[in-house]
Amino acid sequence: MEIQPALLRERFYPRSRQTVRPAREFAAETLHAWGVTCRHDEVLLCVSELATNALLHGIPPGRGYRLRMLRYEGTVRVEVHDSGGGRPRVGRGDRSAEGGRGLSLVAAVADRWGIVARVPPGKAVWCEFAVGAGEAAGEGEAGRAGGSSDGL
Repeated sequence: MEIQPALLRERFYPRSRQTVRPAREFAAETLHAWGVTCRHDEVLLCVSELATNALLHGIPPGRGYRLRMLRYEGTVRVEVHDSGGGRPRVGRGDRSAEGGRGLSLVAAVADRWGIVARVPPGKAVWCEFAVGAGEAAGEGEAGRAGGSSDGL
């Protein structure tokens, strides 16, 4: 079995609800650059949910979040890094509530998901999708890591 090197693209977003759409667009561009055609909608749904959770619950004033996407061995991994405290939990499923279903959706559509503590303070919430070893042969240098200043 040939080990495929990991591909990485990332972008920093300021604390603003208007950044969820650009985060989804960045994720869609990344999947396209990597030639990943399956599970597109599921990945974008999870990007929206994780970015929204970071904005609502994880980012102190004056900070932002980082969206990282990795591609390796038939897997796409989405990570949203923030500098807030706390540990996200799957909601109880109160159907009358306006929110609280984001992580439930992520758990339902992703193959795996989890939370990793970061140092300095903060966390990364991640999810993974099997996309098949035949997809995404790679990309050129122009498509690698598109980040900006840390700001977390």
